[in-house]
Amino acid sequence: MTDKERQELLQRLLEKQKDGGLKPADRYEIPPQDMPEQDPVERARNVNEVATGYTETHARLEALRCLQCKTAPCIKGCPVKIKIQDFIAAVSEGDFKKALTIIKENSLLPAVCGRVCPQEVQCQQTCTVGLKFKDPTKAVSIGRLERFVADLDQEEIIPTVAPNTGMKVAIIGSGPGGIVAAADTRRAGHDVTLFEAFHKTGGVLVYGIPEFRLPKSIVQKEIDVLTKMGVKIVCNFVVGRTRTIEQLMKEDGFDAVYIGVGAGLPRFMGIEGESLVGVYSANEYLTRANLMKAYDFGSGADTPIARSQKVAVTGGGNVAMDSARTAVRLGAEKVYLVYRRTEKEMPARIEEVHHAKQEGVEFHILQSPKRVIGDENSHVTAIECLKYRLGEPDESGRRRPIPIEGSEFQIDVDTVIIAIGNIANPLIRQTTPGLEFNKWGNIVVDENCKTSLEGVYAGGDIVSGAATVILAMGQGRIAASAMNKYLAEKSDCNKPC
Repeated sequence: MTDKERQELLQRLLEKQKDGGLKPADRYEIPPQDMPEQDPVERARNVNEVATGYTETHARLEALRCLQCKTAPCIKGCPVKIKIQDFIAAVSEGDFKKALTIIKENSLLPAVCGRVCPQEVQCQQTCTVGLKFKDPTKAVSIGRLERFVADLDQEEIIPTVAPNTGMKVAIIGSGPGGIVAAADTRRAGHDVTLFEAFHKTGGVLVYGIPEFRLPKSIVQKEIDVLTKMGVKIVCNFVVGRTRTIEQLMKEDGFDAVYIGVGAGLPRFMGIEGESLVGVYSANEYLTRANLMKAYDFGSGADTPIARSQKVAVTGGGNVAMDSARTAVRLGAEKVYLVYRRTEKEMPARIEEVHHAKQEGVEFHILQSPKRVIGDENSHVTAIECLKYRLGEPDESGRRRPIPIEGSEFQIDVDTVIIAIGNIANPLIRQTTPGLEFNKWGNIVVDENCKTSLEGVYAGGDIVSGAATVILAMGQGRIAASAMNKYLAEKSDCNKPC
């Protein structure tokens, strides 16, 4: 559909809506609006954002596809319960400021969530339009509409902060959950300090997600709002090493603590050769490339990273896709994505898989590395892989990969990136007596995100394991509400009778 055809269609629909309203059949006839994006060949040579965003015409046409269901099944799939049908109705009317106001009642980071949240398995999964066509790709593009509205927001609104309560709150970790918890507790009037282990704030939003998926300027804008609200930010501060949680509370006078440190310890495969030069965890590879701008060769970035020719990435999630697509942008001639199940079982977003293929990543499915091979100088020269077939479903609901004996073969590579997931860093556990953890090393919390320690709350990946940005935000909001209530009660108890 050309821009002219799109504009003419929108005009006809708006006139019909004015005359007598659009019937479901009319809405079903509106074609899903594809996201405009950079040319695959061109974008593989830069780190600019792949998706260039909806135009107003795109957005209003897509919004008109929404049936405005009375039961709003999409909301049930949203972890923070955005009033989806209301904001989409405002978009269809061209009232984008109203749409953003509705979103921000429940979500502080719409520009982020509109880009990186897996809407296809959350709000869009239950979309009536997608179910009607029995095709999830035809669901209303809720995430793209959220991004469109958020990107139009040029007015920086600083939330109102209540009068000072005299209570001090420590937020550990500046990822999505920490940002929300800091904002909500600061709005209540508490003295809030956010502690970040890295030299830049944003957590996984800046070190884990590449620029071509989430521009760092968007994250910085949200951090700047926190600063203008009066939140103090302390970087290069490793809680558990610089100070313990006990010291923060007993010696530094913090009345409540929120732990949102994520799950940043990479998993390895435990195979021969993983210690060879040229083997990276996805965490290290992406942190060097994203946070420390190793992609910016010759422009002042002095972070070392391999100048690879042939790269193998093992894994099938979004992190694996990010790693493979980053390797392409760093100049690799060949990038192989090695995954032991089929594409159908990949946990990565369909969009990310599609983009990776467009950019030349070669998919080796039903295969997995058995060992990494190196030369006399301990540099990677190849991986030996084993072929697999699928058996019965395992506890994840996906069919279990079963190795095929004698199917070994080699792929010549000089770099291997392990992207098979993360676990919780044990530092908080080792330095916080009395804090309860489960067998996987995640903090145990109740329905209000309260831990086993008085005044200590937690949320995000350190609680749930590797999850999504919006789930972390949801837990940050739940924790902040509980902390505000706890601190109000504590303040009342401290007042003279």
